[in-house]
Amino acid sequence: MNIGEIARRAGVSRSTVSYALSGKRPVSAATVRRINDVIAELGYRPNASARALAEGKTRTLGLVIPPASTRLTDVQLSFVASVVEAAAAHDHDVLLSPSGGDHHRSFDRVVTGRRVDGVILMEILLHDPRVERLTSLGLPFVTIGHVEDPAASWWVDVDYGGLISRCVRHLADLGHRDVVLVNRSDELVASGYGPAVRATAAFLRTARECGLTAHDVCCADDPAAGLACFEHIRSHWPEVTAAVTINEAALPGVQRALHQARLDVPRDFSLTGVIADRLAEDFHPPLTAADVPAGQMAQLAVDLLLEQIGDRSATPRHALLAPPITLRSSTGARRGA
Repeated sequence: MNIGEIARRAGVSRSTVSYALSGKRPVSAATVRRINDVIAELGYRPNASARALAEGKTRTLGLVIPPASTRLTDVQLSFVASVVEAAAAHDHDVLLSPSGGDHHRSFDRVVTGRRVDGVILMEILLHDPRVERLTSLGLPFVTIGHVEDPAASWWVDVDYGGLISRCVRHLADLGHRDVVLVNRSDELVASGYGPAVRATAAFLRTARECGLTAHDVCCADDPAAGLACFEHIRSHWPEVTAAVTINEAALPGVQRALHQARLDVPRDFSLTGVIADRLAEDFHPPLTAADVPAGQMAQLAVDLLLEQIGDRSATPRHALLAPPITLRSSTGARRGA
């Protein structure tokens, strides 16, 4: 049953039915009651497209993801799936669009083509031109991560600096004196990728405060790079007895390198960091880590974006998450400590 049939039975025009459903123009109470009685009699439920048209909205959220050339990590995949689920709970669809590399045209089409009501933007740089672009367009958006001066924007982030600092102090308490940070790739760090920059600063600062000798290395996001990175650490700094990482994609390679070097974890070498809980549990032995709450981040991002879409004058809000560090089996006292 469609709007035309409702209009015919209620004795009003199609546009009056549309206004009564959307609230875009005033309709008399008596007419609204008559329309609602017909709707109840017919069991009418407008589909998503009709509601979107009546509201003047697309009921679609844009989700800007890393470029196709970049393999999504477990945290990123979980986040994407959780955004789709959270949006569906509000009867919204999600339009995925890659950004970065050669995908700037795709990003521009999404944000300028009236395809979406708002955007969730992943992988934020300290100085991110995409944030500036969205701000200039006046399109509602929420970032996953935050720019260097985040006060004026809506965002959700993990406190990488605080969590890495706690990981370093945990290793110091276990007697470790030579530690290393296995960071993300050279390209990401050089581009000003927020989590990598904040992790580096917190790692070096906390190590200095604890009197530790600290090294930091960049590592591409794949197992082969993790293997090569750990071999580099062993050859250049054999005195290192513990590592902190935010590079979950490299972890399988690090595990393989530990096995090849015949290093027992945690008797000979300790490892901790900020990664997805599934990967932490799958590591052997299970990894002491702050588990990134991808599902919670997605729900918060969707809620903030819908709040912003519903009230364009709302004061920007944000959420900085600091999940607990789950003590598993990958960290232990330094031998001889």
